Amino acid sequence: MNTQRDDVGIAIRSALLVKGTKQKFSLLVLVLLSILLIFIDSLDIKKFKHIRSFIKDTIYRGSVIVSAPSRTFAYFKDNATEHFDIYRSYQALKEQNQAMKNNIVNSDFLKLENKQLKQLINDEANLPTTLISARVMLDKQSPYLNSFIINVGGNKKVKNGMAVLHNENFIGRIVDVNFFSSRVLLITDLNSKIPIIVEPSARHAILSGHGSNLPTLEYLPEVHGIKDGDKVYTSGREGIFSTGIAIGEAKIEKNIIKVLLFSDFDQITFVNIDLRERKNNK
Repeated sequence: MNTQRDDVGIAIRSALLVKGTKQKFSLLVLVLLSILLIFIDSLDIKKFKHIRSFIKDTIYRGSVIVSAPSRTFAYFKDNATEHFDIYRSYQALKEQNQAMKNNIVNSDFLKLENKQLKQLINDEANLPTTLISARVMLDKQSPYLNSFIINVGGNKKVKNGMAVLHNENFIGRIVDVNFFSSRVLLITDLNSKIPIIVEPSARHAILSGHGSNLPTLEYLPEVHGIKDGDKVYTSGREGIFSTGIAIGEAKIEKNIIKVLLFSDFDQITFVNIDLRERKNNK
């Protein structure tokens, strides 16, 4: 008999202690029901035993049903929390991966720049004392079609008209000088006219720029003897530039002599400026 009473008490406490559930009956009703069950339990009547068993089963099942929503909610909450934790971890790993890629890219760029600077140092060691090196700074705000800005100017004794070289190849001349920068007019610009000499024919001509197209040779005699592959150099006429600075080689197309330049202007990072003053330099 005591065991049965304990079962009833456990069932009632279980119903009362379910966390997060909404009870549909008050404490007073449960107390009265407990008293009633104790009274019925004290009566040794077979029908009452069946009623008692039915009530206990109802309480047990009711406790399970009432607590089911809270258990289900807790399950989904745990799953959602785990999902968001995994997503946050994924985002963190993604950001770390991107940061590592950026570091690799930056490292590769620094290696490339370091290689270029080493080459520049080696070149400077072999340069005549009249040459100085400068770094190219791109500039779209220009009255010229083909030009760029370099990071030296009057502070390094640069003046208008001085020749600009890429490695040992002639690529243009200084046309505007500031204290810490200068503008280089490339030989492909429409405003560029450079006196040249062609070898081995020793013909003198003017190298004229045409914007995006290759420069051409002008003011040649009708019979000039120039062939594909002939080398083009500065002639030094009028004392503007030094003689014999390499520019490119001749290529004849439809009786027009174009000059394939030795330097690719899109790949230039550093240049050299010839500081020797000529009589026509200003």
